[in-house]
Amino acid sequence: MSSFRNILAFSFLLTFLSCAAPQQSSSDTWVQLFNGKDLKDWEIKIKGHPFNRNYGNTFRVADGKLQVNYDQYDDFKEQYGHIFYKQPFSAYLLGVEYRFIGEQVKGGPGWATRNSGAMLHAQPPATMGLDQDFPISLEVQFLGGNGKNDRTTANLCTPGTQVFMNNKLFTPHCINSKSKTYHGDQWVRVEVLVLGDSITHLIDGETVLAYGKTQIGGGNVINFDPNQKKDGQPLKSGYIALQSESHPVEYRKVEILNMEKYMSDPDKLKQILAKEIGAKKMSN
Repeated sequence: MSSFRNILAFSFLLTFLSCAAPQQSSSDTWVQLFNGKDLKDWEIKIKGHPFNRNYGNTFRVADGKLQVNYDQYDDFKEQYGHIFYKQPFSAYLLGVEYRFIGEQVKGGPGWATRNSGAMLHAQPPATMGLDQDFPISLEVQFLGGNGKNDRTTANLCTPGTQVFMNNKLFTPHCINSKSKTYHGDQWVRVEVLVLGDSITHLIDGETVLAYGKTQIGGGNVINFDPNQKKDGQPLKSGYIALQSESHPVEYRKVEILNMEKYMSDPDKLKQILAKEIGAKKMSN
């Protein structure tokens, strides 16, 4: 953990905002997890349906965007779903550009209005129970504003997991970040720095939430295989997934800068992060 703390402390001190496009070598290139054409590199698990059954064509590609849509649902019926990238990761910078669209499907819970997220260090999708609602994972929660009230995004929720914050075990299910509110259908870019069991949520290069010592534990997940939930086990790697929680949402970017090979070279890691975090500017 000491190296992780040093890296995160360094990142907090840097000014990440830059108007210049990042200058990348061929070995340090952002990789597009979503190719803008199809879902061939993704796997799907929806509550109540077998692995890789895309019920109601929930997850689809339209106009070059990965969409989560419910136009073939009569009622949501707690059919929470997730779409997983095909391989696990342990150390990376993740960039996600999303926006909420349309109206929530009939039967969606009130708390899920303009609510979605990216799951980190998730269990393999094939190991989820038929009626399991969420993968054991760490959720970077995406929330859209209602046009009136403050509502932060890039929050943290913990289905079947726990984290440490300020050197204390954090046991509540969710905690808000310190982001601003994003109303309407505007695009939002969230970046997440994952270094094993230390994770930082960022918007525009600014830290909005940070935590560490990520581990399996707690509740807030049902119908799971007990063999997959070994409470107290450190959680340092896993799959990346996007949610379907009853409100339509679309993604135009899901990209990653893999940092695994630099975990033993802190100086190089700091150099890359100083250049890349917050360097990609949003345009709506």
